[in-house]
Amino acid sequence: MIVRFGFVAMSLLLENASPSKTMTFTAFSKLDDREAAIRKLERIAEENLKNTLRILKHSKAHDIAMYRFSSKLIPLATHEALQDWDPYKATALSGAFREVGHYATQSGIRTSFHPDHFCVFSTPRPEVLKNSIKDLEHHVRMLELMELDERSKNNIHMGGAYGNKEAAGERFVEQFGALPDRCRHRVTLENDDKTFNVIETLAAAETVSVPMVLDIHHHAVNPGELEEDELLADVWPRIAGTWRKERERLGLTESELPPKIHASSPKSATDPRGHADNVEPEPLLRFLQRAARETGHLDCMLEAKNKDAALLQLMEDFKQLEAKGEGVKILNGASVEISPI
Repeated sequence: MIVRFGFVAMSLLLENASPSKTMTFTAFSKLDDREAAIRKLERIAEENLKNTLRILKHSKAHDIAMYRFSSKLIPLATHEALQDWDPYKATALSGAFREVGHYATQSGIRTSFHPDHFCVFSTPRPEVLKNSIKDLEHHVRMLELMELDERSKNNIHMGGAYGNKEAAGERFVEQFGALPDRCRHRVTLENDDKTFNVIETLAAAETVSVPMVLDIHHHAVNPGELEEDELLADVWPRIAGTWRKERERLGLTESELPPKIHASSPKSATDPRGHADNVEPEPLLRFLQRAARETGHLDCMLEAKNKDAALLQLMEDFKQLEAKGEGVKILNGASVEISPI
């Protein structure tokens, strides 16, 4: 099985390359000239996009073929007091978005967003649902400005249980299912670490026909009644099947749109849900070796605090495991071949 690794948003190896520079609404409100204040927001967004392009070029230089964009590319983009501002039509931003998207496409870098935790479709509150739709629409618009096709997704969680998880799950299916195709086709659904576990998330993903992203760390702390052997023997083939269905819809091969997982290690025994600086190689390798029985290609997003530095450290760790004959072969700076067990 061919596995490509990616990282999230920030680079710890590039200096002065934050893609998430921002301005608070308080600071915005203190500027007397509203038009000048909006132009300042656009200049910050343009700088974020330029830094995103720098990070993509850095990724390409290290053979990294997966990257998650920062959701904070445009400061205050969805703020209710700025509804009269259309940042997507700003000439400087549209050109910068296009440049980012074209570079990602030409370089073969798989990209995504992960809207924040307040993008929830299980909510019983109409105003929260309205804001969730607005936030998802914002992320879709950014992908469209980049001219990226529907392989680039927005990864979301189902949301809260609100005192009745079964009803919340049904509400998710109904409210998410009512979205227009251009939004639904841009979404992947991920199991979370407190509420909706793998089985519950997979059932929802199958119902609304979106691919599921398996977070193996979240599963470790929120397994429900699912044992690891059952996950790999019975459930992983179903998760991979959600990606197969998506590939069939888009007319793609497995190498063009592999299943995606998230991997991280617990921060500590007292904070098992927190993410550690780096990723422990052995537990991840054991999962990958089992998944390789069913899957030929897999993309693995690392959610480690050390970002790209953690990815390069993991590759060094895998080199040592390769030398020990542990069933891993280094292919390039950020990809490996895993032998099944």
